Amino acid sequence: MATATVEFRDVTYQLQDGRKVLAGLNLEVHSGEILVLLGRSGSGKTTALKLVNRLLEVSGGKILVEEREVREWDPIRLRRHIGYAIQEVGLFPHYTVERNIALVPEIENWPKERVRARVEELLALVDLGNSIGEQYPHELSGGQRQRVGVARALAADPPILLMDEPFGALDPLTRLELQREFLALQRRLAKTVIFVTHDVREALLLGTRIALLEGGELVALDTREQFHRSSHPLVASYLTAFGNSLAFDSRG
Repeated sequence: MATATVEFRDVTYQLQDGRKVLAGLNLEVHSGEILVLLGRSGSGKTTALKLVNRLLEVSGGKILVEEREVREWDPIRLRRHIGYAIQEVGLFPHYTVERNIALVPEIENWPKERVRARVEELLALVDLGNSIGEQYPHELSGGQRQRVGVARALAADPPILLMDEPFGALDPLTRLELQREFLALQRRLAKTVIFVTHDVREALLLGTRIALLEGGELVALDTREQFHRSSHPLVASYLTAFGNSLAFDSRG
């Protein structure tokens, strides 16, 4: 059995009005895998993601990161231990690309030469040249900005990545290109990744395992191969809704 890097134990998240966004979530995320949280809007998948790095606090149950409950971590240390990439990218518009990527290593007091070398390494890793480092986010295409967002999430070499629909705002061709590039990157880096999406095609392309959430509850958990053949009615509905010509075996 693979090591659980992140573990949800009977996790509940409740709004002030009493509505439960998550109810009794039990889930292990294994070291080196891409665990996809799949579900429609309001299913609780983004909430689950934000509970891991304490952007939200659990109402009940426990989340463990590397066998330590998140509430025992200093929030700042926890977030620097976990890379975070989101759909809107969230780059600082008044910083150059280089400064955006360098921000966390600089906060961690890395020597300047090490920071510079890390930025160059990451720009190459996400298929961007060093010349782009002096540009500002508004000067980049959507795909370039997303690559920079991934590079920034990897800047301090965190063992865990949280990715909240990072490619969702891109056009279909750029999105597929970045999905494939991310898979190639993951083969090299073997990070532990929790990836949120509402797109079953993306889930089947990227996921080592797929956790389907509905109404704040985990209703199915399978490897990508098993998910594609699942007889679960909700899984079947997703597969039918997206058609039978899914990108199941397009990882190559």
